[in-house]
Amino acid sequence: MLNELDHLPEGLLDLEAAQLESRLKGPTLIHLPGRREPALLISVLMHGNETTGWEAVRQLLRPYLAGGQQLPRSLFLFVSNVTAAAVGLRRLDRQPDYNRVWPGCEDSGTPEHAMMARVVQIMRGRGCFASIDVHNNTGLNPHYACVNVIDNRFLHLATMFSRTVVYFIRPCGVQSLAMAEICPSVTLECGKPGYPHGVEHARDYLDACLHLAEHPIHPVAAQDIDLFHTVAIVKVPEALSFGFGEPGTDIEFVDDLEYLNFRELPRGTRLALVRGGDGLGLLARDEQGRDVAARYFLRQDGELRLRMPVMPSMLSKDRLVVRQDCLCYLMERYNDHVP
Repeated sequence: MLNELDHLPEGLLDLEAAQLESRLKGPTLIHLPGRREPALLISVLMHGNETTGWEAVRQLLRPYLAGGQQLPRSLFLFVSNVTAAAVGLRRLDRQPDYNRVWPGCEDSGTPEHAMMARVVQIMRGRGCFASIDVHNNTGLNPHYACVNVIDNRFLHLATMFSRTVVYFIRPCGVQSLAMAEICPSVTLECGKPGYPHGVEHARDYLDACLHLAEHPIHPVAAQDIDLFHTVAIVKVPEALSFGFGEPGTDIEFVDDLEYLNFRELPRGTRLALVRGGDGLGLLARDEQGRDVAARYFLRQDGELRLRMPVMPSMLSKDRLVVRQDCLCYLMERYNDHVP
């Protein structure tokens, strides 16, 4: 399933994300030589509707190609789920999530698992300077970076993009977690797709990474980072219907739910009306996979409220994304763990 190229196909940078499948036919790993080795790995379109990464790469590479310039560092570009990108979806119904099938995930056996293992094998064999996986959010979120290892090299790479950094080890099977075994790796969250600022921010960051000679190993200054730790993943049970400010569903979330992202919410914050079933209405699991819904939520007089103060991220009103991925993540402040 993986196409491997040692050149950038002519005219590829002229194509929108939705047009890439007709040219590449499938996920493609492209190697472009540069002055320094080892190469930088950039992954885009891991989710087909998150197009900022591809737009940033188009803007990044055009000046080098137009001027006949050599890249400052060799580059591997992994253009991932072009099939879903062709129809503007995160993933197709028949596909697994491309960012849940990398080595280290809890399941295996699909062609997509084998493909991601092949990418890791190539990068391990060739060596990799750093890995950058570019994503978008569906809900209202600031630009931030994610790391899976508390290490000065990883944190410096993250704070080059944003002072807001999230540390997580679940979900497993994500690209940055697999690549962390080989080199410093980060995931970029660039806000909603379609906004020029997100593209420009990602482009400038990727260009800065291409020009890096080495990774700093000294500690990140405390005033330069806001570090958060993901403590739980929250999902809506498949059996329950849900909506946002709309009556008639099992769970009626408050209409302004996504405005709660990256806000430290107090105990008692109202999240939804719950009409279906007799439980909390939500599923929540911690890093060890334990059910922790009762730790964070309570159902009182038909309302779902917070049992304790938390900070959510990635709250979205996109029903398909909520079904395919999750409702949100819950976080705690983690600056005391900065080396």
